[in-house]
Amino acid sequence: MSKVSILMGSKSDLDIMKKAAEMLTQFGIEYDIKVLSAHRTPHETIAYVENSDSDVFIAGAGGAAHLPGVVAGITSKPVIGVPVNASISIQGIDSLLSIVQMPPGVPVASVGIDAAKNAGILAAQMISISNSDVKEKVVAFKKEQHDAVLASNDALV
Repeated sequence: MSKVSILMGSKSDLDIMKKAAEMLTQFGIEYDIKVLSAHRTPHETIAYVENSDSDVFIAGAGGAAHLPGVVAGITSKPVIGVPVNASISIQGIDSLLSIVQMPPGVPVASVGIDAAKNAGILAAQMISISNSDVKEKVVAFKKEQHDAVLASNDALV
């Protein structure tokens, strides 16, 4: 069974990060969701990541946004960063730059600011490489999007 861990630096990020959880539920992927801070709970963060049975990590963070990079430094599994436009953030741009500007050898995939929904979809696509059930659901989701755009186009006429 495939699994994703959704991590966030603060409970205030929950409204954003639950959108990743909603997508994972739609694709039938098990997940857990935790508040772990790269700065305030570093030991707990390390222990959690080292002992996790997750296949992919989604880490959301605002401001300095170190959580995705710290997770990527601990694990060899894929990490998707979600830059959060937090109250201490510069419209999320500082968070985005912190996540995408990782040093060589410590990659973090990133989605747009507050785009946890896309992180959930990307995690599902990663898992679909080796999980045929998830692959079928991802293909169906993409077809639904395709059909919705065409229906919108037809409605213009």
